[in-house]
Amino acid sequence: MDSKLQQTIINQFYKARIENRQNEFFHPPYQLEEKLVNAIQLGNTEEAITALQEINQLKRAKLADNEVRSVKNSLIASCTLFTRAIIRGGVHPEIAYNLSDVLIRKIEQMYDVNQLNEFEVDMVYSFIHTLQSEQMPNYKNIVNKTISYIHQNILQDLSLNTIAKDLYVNPSYLSTIFKKETGRTLTDYINRKRIEESKYFLLHTDLSISNIAHLFHFCNQSYYTSLFKKITGMTPKQYKEFKDAL
Repeated sequence: MDSKLQQTIINQFYKARIENRQNEFFHPPYQLEEKLVNAIQLGNTEEAITALQEINQLKRAKLADNEVRSVKNSLIASCTLFTRAIIRGGVHPEIAYNLSDVLIRKIEQMYDVNQLNEFEVDMVYSFIHTLQSEQMPNYKNIVNKTISYIHQNILQDLSLNTIAKDLYVNPSYLSTIFKKETGRTLTDYINRKRIEESKYFLLHTDLSISNIAHLFHFCNQSYYTSLFKKITGMTPKQYKEFKDAL
């Protein structure tokens, strides 16, 4: 790093530290922050909310000249910590990152400090709910690798032979061990994961249902709609309208 740039950063660090102390802005104690993060990792909602309330009794550090921007920056930092917490708790990283992306976009759409403070509580509930619903069971190593492969390549044209080839395992063995461990066939697992991931595109993009079906390699919109309804109890259109109305 350039020596002048390094010195500038150091000077700004000390200046911010002095300003925060003069204005009685303090970062939460590390132990309290760890209490919150550990509670989220363990899925303990009551303890997590209690820790968050203790933290919010303190004044926030000043992270921007504009108060709203400062609170947004604080929530985005919290979102990052909570994301890592549920990953350590057993949620697949891609699922955790997708949730983080959605929450950060919502943070950026808010312009009221009270609304942002309330949303921080909602974030805790969202992360713990995701942990409880998406926590990966302790399968055999090859099954965990297969699930990770599916999650990372969900927009690709997945098949048993392709996955087995890339993971250097016999297709027949993979099919058998996957069904034994998860209780689902590989195809069924892939289809359910595709349906779950497609929900994000229904709610947060302008893509048509037909284009979403094509994106996830369903043979046609009719099959996608039929499978979506079988798994969720409603059609993609009904799901989008239901969520938009909330």
